[in-house]
Amino acid sequence: MEVHQLRYFCAVAETGSFSRAAEQSHISQPSLSQQILKLEDELGARLFDRLGRSVRLTELGKTFLPRACAVLRELEAAKGDVVEGKEFIGGSITVGVIPTVAPYLLPPRLTTFSRKFSQVRLTVVEEITPVLLDRLRSGTIDVAILALPIRGREFDAFPLLTERLFAALPKKHKLNSRPSLSLKDLRAEPFLLLRDGHCFRDTAVAACDRARLHPQIVFESGQFSSLLSMVGAGMGVSIVPEMAIEKKSQCRYVRIADDQAVRTIGAIVLRGRSLTRAHRAFLSHLREA
Repeated sequence: MEVHQLRYFCAVAETGSFSRAAEQSHISQPSLSQQILKLEDELGARLFDRLGRSVRLTELGKTFLPRACAVLRELEAAKGDVVEGKEFIGGSITVGVIPTVAPYLLPPRLTTFSRKFSQVRLTVVEEITPVLLDRLRSGTIDVAILALPIRGREFDAFPLLTERLFAALPKKHKLNSRPSLSLKDLRAEPFLLLRDGHCFRDTAVAACDRARLHPQIVFESGQFSSLLSMVGAGMGVSIVPEMAIEKKSQCRYVRIADDQAVRTIGAIVLRGRSLTRAHRAFLSHLREA
C-alpha cells in the first residue's frame, strides 16, 4: 500500500469523481484509476461503486476512509515536526466556516495571519455546521469556525467571542427608537429568517420560544444580506447577530432584551488529532484577535 494511493482514495471520496480527483491531484485520470484499482486489489475489497460519471463509497470504503485520512494526517504532522525543528512555520491549513460568520469575522483575521505567516497556505471552505463537522471527522478540513456549543466529546473547542442578538426593523418602524425591545413586541409582525440547516436559525427560534412567540415566517434565505434587504424594503422584521449589522442599510437595529439572546463563536478541531505548528499558530492568532 502506497501513500499516494491513500491520497488518491481520499481525493476521490471528497470530490465524488475520478476526473475531479485527478485534476486536484495533478495526475491523469487513467493513472489515478489504476492506482485505486491496485489499492482495492491489495485490500481485496471494492472501495467505490462506479455510477456512470460519479462514484460513491461502498460500506467498506466508508470504514476505510477515516483510517486513510488519519494516516495522511500523521504523515503531515511528522513532516511538520521536522519543519518545526528548523524554526519555520509553513504548510497548509484548510479552514471551514459557517456562512453567517465567514464574511464578517474572517477577512481581516485571514489577512493579518497571511501577512505574519506568509509561508502558510490557507484554504477556506464555507458550509453549514453539520457538513463542517463531517469534514472535520474525515480530515478534509483542519479547523472549523462556527457557533458554540457543539454536542459530543470528539471535538476540542476554543471560544473566540460572544455577541448580542438584535431585531432588524424597517427604517420607519414604530419601535426603532427604543434602546431595546422584547420579541413579544413583534408578535404581530411577519418574520424573515434564515432557512433550516443554518445554526443561527435555531438560535433565533430559541429566542422566540423564550418570548413565547410563534413567528409568522414569510421569507427564508441563506444569507443575512438578503434578509436585511427585504427588511429594509418593509417586508417584515428579522433577528441578526451583532456582527451582521450593516450600518449603511435601510434597517434599524434594536437590542433584544433577553440575557440569553447571544451567540458564541468558536474554533474547533478534532480531539486527539496531531496539530502542526501552523495549526497552532492559526488558532492562537484567532484567539488573540
